[in-house]
Amino acid sequence: MWQNLNLLKLKRKVEIAVISDVHLGTYGCHAKQLLTYLNSIQPKKLILNGDIVDIWQFSKRYFPKSHLRVLKKIIDMASEGVEIIYITGNHDEMLRKFSGTVIGNISIVDKKVLEIDGKKAWFFHGDVFDVSIQNAKWLAKLGGYGYDILILLNRMVNWCLEGMGKEKYSLSKKIKNSVKSAVKYINDFEEVASDLAIENGYDYVICGHIHQPKMLLKENKNGKTTYLNSGDWIENFTALEYQFKRWKIYNYNFDKLTPFFADEDIKEMEDIELKDLIAAITIVNPSKD
Repeated sequence: MWQNLNLLKLKRKVEIAVISDVHLGTYGCHAKQLLTYLNSIQPKKLILNGDIVDIWQFSKRYFPKSHLRVLKKIIDMASEGVEIIYITGNHDEMLRKFSGTVIGNISIVDKKVLEIDGKKAWFFHGDVFDVSIQNAKWLAKLGGYGYDILILLNRMVNWCLEGMGKEKYSLSKKIKNSVKSAVKYINDFEEVASDLAIENGYDYVICGHIHQPKMLLKENKNGKTTYLNSGDWIENFTALEYQFKRWKIYNYNFDKLTPFFADEDIKEMEDIELKDLIAAITIVNPSKD
């Protein structure tokens, strides 16, 4: 008991935490690591910037308790007073029909503009820039399944590497970084998002979608903005945090600032079912953002 109380004192207070591209319901998702991170922070706002639940590839056969626990943790945070802003992405686009809905402290939107310490921040997932999704959705979904298979293969490779005492290796990262068209796509994505942000007078533009954590100052003849990408919880295990009037990229692999672990929480899930999560939401108040 006293150990749990001491852990609670160690939670880091942040004004805003941003996560994206969790892909709950897929084999590539690292829910335990994400749960560890969520247990380590005490944010005023938690922004879920798209692709949190992978509805595209959802299967009744695969939704582990650790994935369910992440959903429950988010609901618990909302019940404790944390403002949860769920921004829809392409893998959870079915939620776009509920855009503008408010459920307690949880709101569902397609995009969000916030004023942060006198500066304007524009949040959106980023799939709007993806031509393959807009014009050939079936092809994009096929690519999603291929990516999931690659992640599964990567897990097997890393299991062997760990057994031999060697460092983990990311196949998908290697492919992305070595294929010129992929590098060009990422650069184009950053340029388009930044140019639009400058054109509309936003000081920050915060995206997800491309699984590339990044923070950089972008400038053109019309002005400047700070481009930020929250990365993902498939390969990079990253989030964005805002505190003391500045942004930083949190990297789970290098920034384990507090000793939180998810395993004990997952054990508590044995008797918890999805209906218990739904029952935890009692107030539904539809409104427009």
